[in-house]
Amino acid sequence: MSDEIINKVANSGLITIDLEEFYPEGERILFDIKPVLFQELILKEKDFREFIKQHDWAAYKNKFIAITCTADAVVPTWAYMLLAIAFEPFAKKVIFGNLETLEAVVFNEALHTITYEDYKDKRVVIKGCGTLPVTTNAYVELVKGLKPFAKSIMYGEPCSTVPLYKAPSGK
Repeated sequence: MSDEIINKVANSGLITIDLEEFYPEGERILFDIKPVLFQELILKEKDFREFIKQHDWAAYKNKFIAITCTADAVVPTWAYMLLAIAFEPFAKKVIFGNLETLEAVVFNEALHTITYEDYKDKRVVIKGCGTLPVTTNAYVELVKGLKPFAKSIMYGEPCSTVPLYKAPSGK
């Protein structure tokens, strides 16, 4: 009897994808237009344009920005567009929506860097646990990208996985 320990996981041919490796670094900020509104209800164009001129947009350098309005106010679309123009030279990314939407957009862009064809006929494990806030949306988008190519897709850790997909025989 041999005392040699064999790592069956390492020899299994499984490829692990850790979405944390694709996590875009940078602070996420929710920019609420509400405090800029007159009495937090009305957008006055002259005052808003003055705010745009005077605000320190450089403070948002290399940050991810979600623009929103939490007030029950009618804000014209052009106001959000002016904010996007003001943020653009500084921010890494600007979107309209909440932080959850921002995270989905940012992660989807990172996932577009994956060459899914590289996983053709491979057995893939999508790592589950981690320390970074990887969104459920990122997992869904990843599995959608992998499915046309992978032989099988599992979720979890290589030693304990949940099977998600197995390509039909003869694929």
